Amino acid sequence: MNPHDERPPGYAVKIERIEIVGGEALEVRSLLDRRQHADPDGLAEAAGISPASWPLFGQLWPSARILANTMQTWHLGASRILEIGCGLAIASMVVHRRSGDITASDRHPLVAGFIADNLRRNHLPPMKYANGNWTGLNPGLGEFDLIIGSDVLYERDHPVMVSSFVRRHAAPHAEIVLVDPERGNRASFTRLLGQIDFELTERKAFMTVVDGITHRGSLLRYRR
Repeated sequence: MNPHDERPPGYAVKIERIEIVGGEALEVRSLLDRRQHADPDGLAEAAGISPASWPLFGQLWPSARILANTMQTWHLGASRILEIGCGLAIASMVVHRRSGDITASDRHPLVAGFIADNLRRNHLPPMKYANGNWTGLNPGLGEFDLIIGSDVLYERDHPVMVSSFVRRHAAPHAEIVLVDPERGNRASFTRLLGQIDFELTERKAFMTVVDGITHRGSLLRYRR
């Protein structure tokens, strides 16, 4: 194909430097703002992603930054790790840079391309990526010792969806680590995980980002 015949992406981006506490900063390409939308081939619509939620994957959310900082000091060992709803996957990139066995996952059709570009920007080798459909079977994904995520309980039906996904893909002695900005859905998620023998410990998680606002949330750690 002639490169001059390629369509422009239809969305605007920006480059940011993300400080990682205790580690090296990451250079990250993200969407310019939450007004971006481009789905000319209908791939996002086919995946069940509405125009309103289309740009969410490409934002650098405070919860994602907290999770990335958490993974910088987390004991990785030989754990097989999965990030769900990874978006720009900065937590996965931190684990990957530390030589952890990480698979990033999302359902948005642009996520894999953004991750590949950001890995190159940070001089990192390719990283494992998989489609992560919380309501689907995801054949071949397998089980994981540690499942991580940030702000993945933001809609009322997400506790059921995410807990069902965990039921299918958590190893017998798995841990689940989520950063939750307390949107009101974690109680039902905790109850559902309790039905499959996960117990919760939590601590408050705070972060002040470039806007000067302190973002409050909780680090939820489920173990069985």
